[in-house]
Amino acid sequence: KEVPGAADSTLLIAKSVESYEEVYAHKDRMPVFTVPDGHTAESWLRAQVTDGLQWRLPGGVPDAYLERAEYEIDVIVHKGFPAYFLITADLMAHARRVGIRVGPGRGSAAGSLVAYALGITNLDPIDLGLLFERFLNPERVSMPDIDMDFDDRRRGEMVRYATEKYGADRVAQVITFGKIKTKAAIKDAARVHFGQPGYAIADRISKALPPPVAAKDIPLSGIVDSQHERYGEAAEVRALVETDEECKTIFETARGLEGLIRNAGVHACAVIMSAEPLVEAIPLWRRDDGAVITGWDYPSCEAIGLLKMDFLGLRNLTVIGDAIDNIKANRGADIDLDTLGVDDEETYQLLVRGESLGVFQLDGGAMRDLLRRLRPTGFDDIIAVNALYRPGPMAMNTHNNYADRKNNRQAIVPIHAELAEPLKDILAETHGLVVYQEQIMKIAQRVAGFSMGRADVLRKAMGKKKKDVLEKEFAGFREGMRGNGFSDDAVQALWDTILPFAGYAFNKSHAAGYALVGYWTAYLKANFTAEYMAALLTSVGDNKDKSAVYLSECRRLGIKVLPPDVNESALRFAAVGDDIRFGLGAVRNVGANVVESIIKTREEKGKYSSFTDFLDKSELVACNKRVIESLIKAGGFDSMGNTRLSMIQVHEDAVEAVVPLKRQEAMGQFDLFGGDDTPPDSAASPLAHLKLTGAEYPRKQLLGYEREMLGLYVSAHPLDGAERILRKHARKPLAALLADPPKEGEVVLAGLITALERRVNKKGEPWAICTVEDMDAALEVLFFPKAYALFAAELVEDNAVAVKGRVNWREDKMSVFGGGLVPLDLSDVDSSDADQPLVLLAVAERLDLAVVSELKQTLLAHRGDTPVRLELVSERRRSRYALDDYPVTVGSPLLAELKGIPGVSVRG
Repeated sequence: KEVPGAADSTLLIAKSVESYEEVYAHKDRMPVFTVPDGHTAESWLRAQVTDGLQWRLPGGVPDAYLERAEYEIDVIVHKGFPAYFLITADLMAHARRVGIRVGPGRGSAAGSLVAYALGITNLDPIDLGLLFERFLNPERVSMPDIDMDFDDRRRGEMVRYATEKYGADRVAQVITFGKIKTKAAIKDAARVHFGQPGYAIADRISKALPPPVAAKDIPLSGIVDSQHERYGEAAEVRALVETDEECKTIFETARGLEGLIRNAGVHACAVIMSAEPLVEAIPLWRRDDGAVITGWDYPSCEAIGLLKMDFLGLRNLTVIGDAIDNIKANRGADIDLDTLGVDDEETYQLLVRGESLGVFQLDGGAMRDLLRRLRPTGFDDIIAVNALYRPGPMAMNTHNNYADRKNNRQAIVPIHAELAEPLKDILAETHGLVVYQEQIMKIAQRVAGFSMGRADVLRKAMGKKKKDVLEKEFAGFREGMRGNGFSDDAVQALWDTILPFAGYAFNKSHAAGYALVGYWTAYLKANFTAEYMAALLTSVGDNKDKSAVYLSECRRLGIKVLPPDVNESALRFAAVGDDIRFGLGAVRNVGANVVESIIKTREEKGKYSSFTDFLDKSELVACNKRVIESLIKAGGFDSMGNTRLSMIQVHEDAVEAVVPLKRQEAMGQFDLFGGDDTPPDSAASPLAHLKLTGAEYPRKQLLGYEREMLGLYVSAHPLDGAERILRKHARKPLAALLADPPKEGEVVLAGLITALERRVNKKGEPWAICTVEDMDAALEVLFFPKAYALFAAELVEDNAVAVKGRVNWREDKMSVFGGGLVPLDLSDVDSSDADQPLVLLAVAERLDLAVVSELKQTLLAHRGDTPVRLELVSERRRSRYALDDYPVTVGSPLLAELKGIPGVSVRG
């Protein structure tokens, strides 16, 4: 239908729309920092840097520091960034004032002495050889980018502070756009074309896709694009699309959907700040919870001159903060990270032994092997290992070359004879290897006469590997080296060496920031083990697999993990002497408000003397049937002398008896004649009628309830005493398998079947998913129809089994496809077997001082609760000795080490 005048009206509106050039143009919108009267932002920055250097270097500020600071300030002022540094310093200073843990700095910002002096970073760039130009290149137009790390739990406080100080109308969080990805596009297209039956077709297509790489599926376009790097892997799904019309219809529609924006979210860390109200510069979105979010993504905001700042929540800072709080509570000692050195011997010994499980960036199995090979002796080694443990350097074997050169197992060979002396000091810290981007920049400055700014441009060009740009940069590089008297052979040798390295050489400033957090966590683990492990367990409370790994590490270290206790536990895991106490917050159905009330009551009214005393003293919020039942089953009242069953039998009556009184107290309706301080008569207590028996649950049921409430067995385990039987069938416990999981291949695991789900496939064939669990961890095993038919009779909950199967990964979660199963007979094992000694057989003729020393060190490294007996066997006699000072934790790590000691074996 025609609408008269519609075209004319449309043209009129189009002509009326003014140019948006002004809206999209870059403008200085840097937030304003209020400085004291008589100062400008520049003069106040200089004053703050001067004060900061005196704070950092109380013994006197060397001239080199003053010159470097002056140079950096000149660059910062010239680029118009004084306010940026003052604002960032203000945020970090506020965090310290209110007790929020801050990181030492990450990324290239650690190369700035100004940032160090202002307390933005915690790394001395001159001492560590870090470059300012890697952070802020005076020869390139770029915004500074300082990532601020805060305690994960308190990041929101920092965003709130910035909003309140710099204006709620001038600060906003940043929008993100969720896009439709491969599998979602297939599913959406299938639903539109075929309704509910389409899901089955979509599932067939999705299962035919090649496995994700780094959690990313192949794009749909890549399936049919022969130039795509993963084209060859997509043959199966391509054949399906080509031969099945329904699949082809879905695929073609999905290609149109892929990449479209599906929803909006909020960036995990980015915040936009402005000198003017944001609504005057960009569209804004106010969420239902009141949060203000930008309508543009952050690159678009930065393009018009708005400032983006990253407020990152780092879990490891939360762990560090909790550990320091634990140390204060348990030992009364204060740890100040700002003044902590990096030369603690115990820390480096821990790393040399490869005992870095739970240490930031250093806790993977392969990383621990590298640490044993490298044997770190100083902070430079921790920086290097952070830079080297990455795909690029490892593909070139640089990580092993570094370790071997450091320990004199490999000679240092110069890149070229002419370059041996000029590059000696630049490559000395990395034993003749190019490891850091900063080294490439220093080399270009030294041999080609480049300025640091020009050297940074070269470094960036080499990393991007664009041929035309590289040819231009090589010409300038060659000309500079020739001008300094180097031959063409030396030029080519150096270029051929640094060009591949530039693609993966790491930013030393970033590596140093990570290394310092790693050192802090290693220091805490080495010197305050129980306190650190308690903090670590708290941080993974919602991750059962990680909790199991760290609980296993506690056992290896000889640390007892005690059940929760209403008189001893805090909200989170806490160190108690050399042991760790479960936090009440870890108990199922027990919220933080209940825990807060329990702790407050015991602090105000004294510790609870009995189960009934707990109910008498507690506030109404804690007197809840489900809460009390959960605490009983978790062992929270065990220290009061009553059995768990006896308390369960009466807890409902008990709660019903006290709740009416608690409600009256909460409403202020107290007994008018009971207002004196006379202790209440126990006979008048509403709980006086309770009778607690001596009956207890069977051990299996008691432990089952404990596991239900805590997610893990704590006070004991159904497999206690069966460790050696399990290790005969499976070399590694599950925690060790999960700590360093294989990507493929066959594995053998042994433990209890603790959960079993039987299913039927579309063909009507039965199969099953079961959970196999040992003392420390659990793993899902799938028995498909063929395997299920063979082993169905043995697939029963609480059966002990050894399973052989193939490793499977799905969405970053490991499982096993079961192919073999052997039932284990544990009928001769009971919990008392856990106290049976480990018996070692030693051949007298082969014992010498070295063997005895190695045996002693091995036993000490695996300290635990199992007593050790040594049977000394000679031709004439057999003598037995009790090694009472060396109890151990029996497990595969200890047994493996004992096998390597000549003349010593374990009696089966």
